[in-house]
Amino acid sequence: MGAQTLMRGLDVLDAIADGPIALNELSDRLGLTKSTTHRLAAALTERRFLSFRAREGYSLGPKLLELGWAARQQVQVARVARAHLEALSQATEDAVHLGVLDGDQALYLDKVPGRRRVNIGSRVGDRQPIASTGLGKALVLDMTEDRWRDLYDAGGVHGAAGGVSVFLERMRGYAQKGYAFDLEENEDQIRCVAAPIRGVDGAIVAAISLSSAAQYMDDGRMQSLILVVQDAARDISSELGWSDRKGGMGVGPAV
Repeated sequence: MGAQTLMRGLDVLDAIADGPIALNELSDRLGLTKSTTHRLAAALTERRFLSFRAREGYSLGPKLLELGWAARQQVQVARVARAHLEALSQATEDAVHLGVLDGDQALYLDKVPGRRRVNIGSRVGDRQPIASTGLGKALVLDMTEDRWRDLYDAGGVHGAAGGVSVFLERMRGYAQKGYAFDLEENEDQIRCVAAPIRGVDGAIVAAISLSSAAQYMDDGRMQSLILVVQDAARDISSELGWSDRKGGMGVGPAV
């Protein structure tokens, strides 16, 4: 029943794609009763997928514009970033990820497997907690400490020994320096170095992470990879229109 309702809702959107339409005409076009059509259209209007004006009827709503813009940004970021991800993976032999913020989680848009025999459970399309992933932390470097705390609580899995106080202390340092680590907080024996990607207005629009097994990612190597990952993120940011006026990828948390 739920799937049928979903499909009917999508049919409503398709029927209205060509322009505003009155309820009676929409009902005829869909082959549904007027009451069923009104119920579907009202639900979509409430969620802003449709708009309604008395003299015009139903038309596509502002939520679709928001989703379309977000989809275009994700496609653009993934397209621009792909060559840089491949180059970074080839140079380091490690797995490289690209992701964006999706609500309270990190959404993985792309992955280039490394050449080492390391099993990393991430997949394109996965959503992972912000607070326990390097990629997630890099996505929220500009946010407030209150927001960091909320994201920590939302994560469910608290990998940082010492709890939220240690997490916040680390985030302050990451934000000042423009990178983030995953210190086996998301997957056992997996570490990563991550950095944010910025858009033309300087806001963080995505992030990349370089991941490998802890045996290949001791503290010294992780420190040496910070600039390597930041340089790749900076190159992607530049192609997206960002200008490095401040000389660094991090600007610190908002106040």
